Amino acid sequence: MVAVELEFYLIDRQRDAEGYLQPPCAPGTDDRNTQSQVYSVDNLNHFADVLTDIDDLARLQLIPADGAVAEASPGQFEINLHHTDNVLDACDDALALKRLVRTVAEKHKMHATFMAKPYEEHAGSGMHIHISVLNNKGENVLADADGEDSALLKRALAGMIHLMPSSMALLAPNVNSWRRFQPGMYVPTQASWGHNNRTVALRIPCGDRDNHRVEYRVAGADANPYLVMATILAGILHGLDNDLPLQEEVEGNGLEQEGLPFPIRQSDALWEFTQNDHLRDLLGERFSHVFHACKHDELVQFERLITETEIEWMLKNA
Repeated sequence: MVAVELEFYLIDRQRDAEGYLQPPCAPGTDDRNTQSQVYSVDNLNHFADVLTDIDDLARLQLIPADGAVAEASPGQFEINLHHTDNVLDACDDALALKRLVRTVAEKHKMHATFMAKPYEEHAGSGMHIHISVLNNKGENVLADADGEDSALLKRALAGMIHLMPSSMALLAPNVNSWRRFQPGMYVPTQASWGHNNRTVALRIPCGDRDNHRVEYRVAGADANPYLVMATILAGILHGLDNDLPLQEEVEGNGLEQEGLPFPIRQSDALWEFTQNDHLRDLLGERFSHVFHACKHDELVQFERLITETEIEWMLKNA
């Protein structure tokens, strides 16, 4: 069973006085919220017309949107998709939801973006995947008879963690994706796991035996959901097929503890991707080669750009 959560920003069509992106005014008002208010009911009320149109259109298109919340930053929201046992349907619905949200935003004379980090000073947007595994009797095999972590869950966690550094090129596929991984920005920065801990990469939420699951919290909202799902399933399969050690559970703030680090640049991530035979075998050699070639070419093109910041810093100082 899988369920997708997508974070996104509503953005004003007009830039601010300095040319930067800014949150939109609440429809019908001049009220522009610039403060972070996670789970704010007021923010939901201010943009109720937009969110209602998203919900209505999702129903018409049979997209199983299952609720929206205001997220950590101004103009940022999260929409959850209902869980399903069909992984491809979950990915189809995620892509359809992104198109739908952008369409509704344009109708309300604003933009919607699933860019991983549109603002320097605010949190990025993620794609969180909840996953559980049922046997042919419909029983959740990630929990034992007492509702605790099963041996199978621990093997799956070990596999996902082991492949995670090499998977980052898939989970953070664009140059902007890497700006999201900063301390204090509600995103994990290393391969880790823990119970009901939002500072780790793999979170096991509270719940009864039937709802025992893993929340994979690494991917950005800009990632391809099919590739994110393939990465997760590859990690689980890798753990089930191999007797891998599972690192200690993180308790407390995982951002302040040592663990298995991620690559910190896209170039490093692409190199790590090429070094892991297990991941390439599971994803397929042909796909792995084409993906790496495309992303390497994109990075080379980006690095050729001369930015305004470079000119400002270096024009008269070099």
